[in-house]
Amino acid sequence: KRQYLRSVAMAFVTTTLCLVLGFPMAYGIARAKPATRSLLLLLIVLPFWISFLLRVYAWMGLMNNHGVINNLFIWLGVIDQPLQIMYTDFATAIGLVYSYLPFMILPLYASLERMDLDLVDAAQDLGATRTRAFWDITWPLAKPGTIAGCLLVFIPAMGEYVIPYLLGGPDSLFIGRVLFDEFYSNRDWPLASAVAIILLLLLVVPIVLLQRTQAKDGKQSA
Repeated sequence: KRQYLRSVAMAFVTTTLCLVLGFPMAYGIARAKPATRSLLLLLIVLPFWISFLLRVYAWMGLMNNHGVINNLFIWLGVIDQPLQIMYTDFATAIGLVYSYLPFMILPLYASLERMDLDLVDAAQDLGATRTRAFWDITWPLAKPGTIAGCLLVFIPAMGEYVIPYLLGGPDSLFIGRVLFDEFYSNRDWPLASAVAIILLLLLVVPIVLLQRTQAKDGKQSA
């Protein structure tokens, strides 16, 4: 039970951070000039050209006790002793956000790029502030991309194994690690199957709720 709650909490934090970071980035890309937009999209997908495992190992080199981050802080005089960044939930969250941020940006960009800017201009002409126009116009129109991005981040983050194991350490027990141990170390396949089914149900429920919400919105629009 503790592993489930910890995995859900970490996936929720990862999804929230990806949304907070990804929305302004997607909005900026969608409003950029076509040439600049292509370059920015290339920079978003560029990390996918490098092995996922190599990127995680690169973060290990950055965050370990004698890595780039600690050496930089010591050189600047901010700290006297290396910070324990590796093998913490903080390191795991950084790795998850870095790895899954593009999965949030791209669906949001797809929704924002199709948005008619004249709607925002009309709202402001009618007296709405930029903040009010954002919440009344931009946010509702970006809702499909927001939901898709949240699902694309939350679902794989929930069952992630490599990042918590390498950045969180061998003692970082998330549900992906529990499944691996039960299948391959303990050889307790019945228990592992039960854990996998519960995990599957936890992931299927949000998708079913999303489909029902979209169906209701479709009926209301019709």
